[in-house]
Amino acid sequence: MTRALFIVDVQNDFTEGGALGVPGGAAVASGVSAYLAENPERYDVVVASRDWHDGDNDNGGHFATAAAPDFVETWPVHCVAGTPGAEYHPDLDTARVDVHVRKGQGKPAYSMFEGVSDDGLTLPQVLDDRNVTDVDVVGIATDYCVLASALDAVHAGRRVRVLTDLVAGVADETTRAAFERLGAEGATVTDSRAPLA
Repeated sequence: MTRALFIVDVQNDFTEGGALGVPGGAAVASGVSAYLAENPERYDVVVASRDWHDGDNDNGGHFATAAAPDFVETWPVHCVAGTPGAEYHPDLDTARVDVHVRKGQGKPAYSMFEGVSDDGLTLPQVLDDRNVTDVDVVGIATDYCVLASALDAVHAGRRVRVLTDLVAGVADETTRAAFERLGAEGATVTDSRAPLA
């Protein structure tokens, strides 16, 4: 068994005060760092993703430019490559990250599986190269990019746990729906204190 941790989009623009700040986002950053410090041998590989959008276009309609954002398909400008908003939250200990994935470069992208690593590998390539069988998922936002990343991991044949105390969602209703969908599709919805299977 080879276990990976996915840290989804713990970025300044998705935490309090950011362009699309999610309540509890900063707590996720510090909580994930504390969790990794307390469990240094739990994961064989730690993968962190970031939205990394182009600043000179609407990223395939992802950025609302001609009308107000609908917060479903179109969004305010956020996580533009090279800006402070796209950087990891300062409370996230990135020294523990083995693989950095960037997604949304010129197009909408929610799942980590839509991105590439710094050395140009897709996430399936990264997981296959390391024989990853089990994935734990944490990060922001539960009801969007965490959901999409965890579902793609399930569909890619991995055993997936979503750690509920280390995620933050946009809204209570959509977060509950995300947890229900994850459970229905085969992920385990639990918290970071649960024993490993």
